[in-house]
Amino acid sequence: MGTILGEGEHRYEVVENWGKLPPGLRYSEVAAVGVDSKDNVYVFARGQNPMIVFDREGNFLRTWGQGLFSRAHGLHIGTDDTLYCTDDGDHTVRHMTTEGKLLMEIGIPGKPAEYMSGEPFHRCTHTALSPGGDIYVSDGYGNARVHKYSPDGKLLFSWGQPGTNPGEFNIVHNICCDDDGWVYVADRENHRIQVFNGQGKYETQWNNMHRPCGLCMTRGKNAIAYIGESGPSMSVNVNSPGIGPRVSLWTLEGKRIAQVGDATRVKPSQFTSPHGVAVDSRGDIYVGEVARTAMKNKGTPVPDDQDITSLQKLVKVV
Repeated sequence: MGTILGEGEHRYEVVENWGKLPPGLRYSEVAAVGVDSKDNVYVFARGQNPMIVFDREGNFLRTWGQGLFSRAHGLHIGTDDTLYCTDDGDHTVRHMTTEGKLLMEIGIPGKPAEYMSGEPFHRCTHTALSPGGDIYVSDGYGNARVHKYSPDGKLLFSWGQPGTNPGEFNIVHNICCDDDGWVYVADRENHRIQVFNGQGKYETQWNNMHRPCGLCMTRGKNAIAYIGESGPSMSVNVNSPGIGPRVSLWTLEGKRIAQVGDATRVKPSQFTSPHGVAVDSRGDIYVGEVARTAMKNKGTPVPDDQDITSLQKLVKVV
């Protein structure tokens, strides 16, 4: 058995070199990961091949999206296995089939709203679906808002503004919905998850985490939220223990039940910047990392021709 991470009932074996890329294909860095109903894994990357698809064993299936996306950031897969791809580089959300056919586009490519205007979008970051099919978009780097759309892409309303109070945001980085329609928002630089009802009313928040980036959750009874915490990025605390980078597991009542990883060195079984998180039907975790960006921010840039871990699979130990 390989390296084991986690604790208690939530222990995982690290699968090294998962995801068998064909010759000439590279991730560059992985912004987001999603899993469909067949446990195929969709890797939304910032290289020349934006969407890379594997089966659950890591066998390459296909790639698509070349020339379409500017900067991959968020990926959500609906119950019908269609994909919502959030591109913060050209300020759009694209609804796609599993084969890469465009179904709907929200936002105007290359035309951002005015910075912090509250109007969609300025560097949107992620997308989530309500149980009824409404679309929530976190927006993001150039706004401090959540936008709610109808299933056909009509803007219904928005909420949020810059700040640290309840209902305010400091980089709205990710978003997720549970089976009851509650909305969970990764408020990254406020180091918290904020929870709202489907009308944007603040309900509660989860604290005691460090820069939450990735966010996904299981369905059904006793659902679990998986949070990718990117850890420190300043020179004064970049090597500080105890604050990530890591993946943490939470109940939907806001209780942390496990932590997976907590180290800053780059090697398999450790993380650099867990930016996207997904879970398959067997409870295995897939972690996408914007590793090059993280290392650059930490003052140790990685040359373009040097490989660096950007995708890891953690198999649940039973």
